[in-house]
Amino acid sequence: MAKISKNARVAQRAQNAGSGREFVKVIKPMKDPVTGKYTYKEVMIHKDEAKAFFTK
Repeated sequence: MAKISKNARVAQRAQNAGSGREFVKVIKPMKDPVTGKYTYKEVMIHKDEAKAFFTK
């Protein structure tokens, strides 16, 4: 198995900066006030916005 140097991996991450690896799928349960049943909202958002998604 070939080894990859740490510097090569850092350069590889820089190349993938705009790729889909920075996005995450979040699922938020939402309770219906009338029936009491739960529905789930699934969204693909940037990983930096995940905390803000759950606070609103």
